[in-house]
Amino acid sequence: MNYVWIIVGIVAVVALYLITIFNGLIRLKTRIQNAEKDIDVQLKRRYELIPNLLETVKGVASQEKELFGKVSEARSGMLKGSMQDKVKSNNMLTETLKSLFAVAEAYPEMKSNTSFEKLQDELVDTQDKIMAAQRFYNAMVQQFDEKVQVFPTNMVAGVLGFHEKDFEYLVTSEEEKKNVKVDFSESK
Repeated sequence: MNYVWIIVGIVAVVALYLITIFNGLIRLKTRIQNAEKDIDVQLKRRYELIPNLLETVKGVASQEKELFGKVSEARSGMLKGSMQDKVKSNNMLTETLKSLFAVAEAYPEMKSNTSFEKLQDELVDTQDKIMAAQRFYNAMVQQFDEKVQVFPTNMVAGVLGFHEKDFEYLVTSEEEKKNVKVDFSESK
């Protein structure tokens, strides 16, 4: 009779252990999904701000049609596709917005336009929020991956269908890793 209680006790401890591992992995997986949604929210906010910015710039710098086309093209891919597609579109949009802001600097009436200034500030704020959401996402992926890899959780995680996640927001190109060159000299 004592053996039965010992076996029941061992089974109960193992079951509690498996439940604890499973719940921990589910919590981290849910946090990763939440982080992805937070990034989507900020990308959508940025997506909605850009037409207003373009219209403001078009009013002053209408000859920059090629640049406006590039911004629109980059913007179109931000809300659809896989996370990697969104990251690629976001990076492309960031680069084209840098060009747009550089063009705006050439127009004194643009720099004094309060609507443009406000939109630019909102885009900078949104970009900061996107970067914070990306850092949170990567932190959650790191915690999840560590939990999936460490002993003894690694023995159970695969059986329960949990596998490592990929970091989506890493600098992948050599161009992104280079230092930015700043030149304050007057161009003639």
